[in-house]
Amino acid sequence: MAGSLSSRFGRKHCLLLNNFLAIFGAILMLLSRTANSFEMIMVGRFLYGLNAGVGLSAQAMYLTESAPKRLRAMVGVTIATSLSFGKFLGQLLGIRELLGTEKNWHWLLGFNGFTALFQLCTLPLLPESPRYLLLEKGNVQASENAFRKLWGKNDYNREVVEMLEEKAVLQSVRSCSVLELIQNRTVRWQLLTIVIAFTALQLCGLNAVYFYSFEVFRAAGIQEQRLAYAALGTGLCEVSTSLACFMVIESIDRKVLLFRGYMGMAAALGLLSVTVYFQKTVWWMPYCSMVLVFLFISFFSSGPAATTVSLPGEILTQSFKSAGYTLGCTVNWTCLFVLGTVFPILVGNLGNFCFLIFLAVCLICGLHIKPQRRKRHLKSKYKRPNYDKGRG
Repeated sequence: MAGSLSSRFGRKHCLLLNNFLAIFGAILMLLSRTANSFEMIMVGRFLYGLNAGVGLSAQAMYLTESAPKRLRAMVGVTIATSLSFGKFLGQLLGIRELLGTEKNWHWLLGFNGFTALFQLCTLPLLPESPRYLLLEKGNVQASENAFRKLWGKNDYNREVVEMLEEKAVLQSVRSCSVLELIQNRTVRWQLLTIVIAFTALQLCGLNAVYFYSFEVFRAAGIQEQRLAYAALGTGLCEVSTSLACFMVIESIDRKVLLFRGYMGMAAALGLLSVTVYFQKTVWWMPYCSMVLVFLFISFFSSGPAATTVSLPGEILTQSFKSAGYTLGCTVNWTCLFVLGTVFPILVGNLGNFCFLIFLAVCLICGLHIKPQRRKRHLKSKYKRPNYDKGRG
């Protein structure tokens, strides 16, 4: 639903309406304990899922379209930083000293409603996406007002001129659907890149590493009641690495970040398969496994997590952006569903050797987006803009 809703109502209004799904879901969560109804929890989680699916696409479009070109990559990283901070906050609130108790669990499940209410109160203070107002609504005055409100006194005239030129090229082109994106041969490489990148985002092995981290921590001698605090360390590692990436992403090519991230993750998974296998026979292996767990999370946060979500907006034109985000996020959530269904079977049959499957996914994605240095050099030297036409 995200692409059509964002194009019909605008990025900002789509996000505002989307908050009501989270609020209704949170109300059901909060009342489920009093009503003694697990059905209310199931319906609440379904509404949370709709909210997450629409919100991730609409938020990514809104942020990347509102940011200056020189800061667009940095703003894109804030999506990954917010996701990692949200996971860390969930881990923190879930400890026994806070909301992870028999008395307060319904407040933990309903916490999403408070964040949605906060956005519902603050987002009206911000303008609509300037690119959406100009390219899809054709309202130059509203777009300039939005630029002025978002960027202050910074010069945005060049950005407006570039968008007007783009609008002239796309004069007769409307916002395309997902089916039209799939059928259009001119964007087949961009389409393939989006599908591979968003598939690998879930099938890279992050959930497997989080799952096995408890076994690793137990083998390292951490007491059972302290495991939740050790898990906080993994969440904190993801947040801190994402923040570090936020500071340096403007000086590093995004393809390089993706390639290094997936290659580093593949190496960490290969070594982790060995250390987890021997951790019951060699006393120092669990400590090696702990280091590898944190290394894997660092590679993930600084590479795939930091750059994948904003990828459709960077490699597709305005008419394909909504469809690109919709397709990417649909692939993302579908892979997460498949992984949640199949992963227990993989663990039961393969044990820690399931890492090898995720290692293969990391290698495939890493090799697909590997930077082509020689082509890029020739392109810049001879100034042939169509040298690698179609591959973005």
